[in-house]
Amino acid sequence: MAYNLLKGKKGIIFGALDENSIAWKTAQHCYAEGAQIVLTNAPIALRMGTINKLAEEIQAPVIPADVTVAADIENLFTQAMEHFGGQVDFVLHSIGMSINVRKSIPYYENNYEFTHKGFDISALSLHRVLQTAMKLDAISEWGSVVALTYIAAQRVFPDYNDMADNKAVLESIARNFGYFYGSKKKVRINTVSQSPTRTTAGSGVKGFDGFINYAEKMSPLGNADADQCADYVVTLFSDLTRMVTMQNLFHDGGFSFTGVTQAVIEQMEK
Repeated sequence: MAYNLLKGKKGIIFGALDENSIAWKTAQHCYAEGAQIVLTNAPIALRMGTINKLAEEIQAPVIPADVTVAADIENLFTQAMEHFGGQVDFVLHSIGMSINVRKSIPYYENNYEFTHKGFDISALSLHRVLQTAMKLDAISEWGSVVALTYIAAQRVFPDYNDMADNKAVLESIARNFGYFYGSKKKVRINTVSQSPTRTTAGSGVKGFDGFINYAEKMSPLGNADADQCADYVVTLFSDLTRMVTMQNLFHDGGFSFTGVTQAVIEQMEK
């Protein structure tokens, strides 16, 4: 059921790859709530995914942008503002990549060239996006930026590897930039720490199936899925959350504050 929470609002969604991605679901939900969307992803991701199907569904242009290239991001915001005829009201940062994870290189043996590449794409890209948006005055007052993260930024999950470091920095950038952007333009910036979710990217983590089952047992409400995450992000883009900024918001069925559950105890006693 739609509530027109985003009626008249305009936004940019980074990272929609296929129907399993949270960014894809978020774009659909934003559109259902009355928003106009511009979709973007790296050129290689556009070739690998099926984003044109989504673009047609929600009547959104697709503007390629490599988030490690400042000129690409500037071009993205410039074209988006030309398309919308003004500033954007919200941005979703749903970007993450680790070559060390893809190649199953353990954390204590990380290839630093791979580490730097993953850091640039997964974390520093948020700073680059926000810096460019501020320079161009691309986000309207009381606009909202949300970046997706994971609790591995605070706790050790061995196979999450250097993505844990990337997410920790991502959250720090959201807090620090949230202060400056909030003070200057009333733009709010938050991160959403989502349950492990069966996305194309998430499924690439070693032992993912076992871990998602563990998280299900450790969460009083169970794991939050991609559609539920999209609903939550919509509320953060809406005017109902105007005074929420610089927060890391857990959307994980209670996993983040649960020490142990009866289901886990019973599993261990088998």
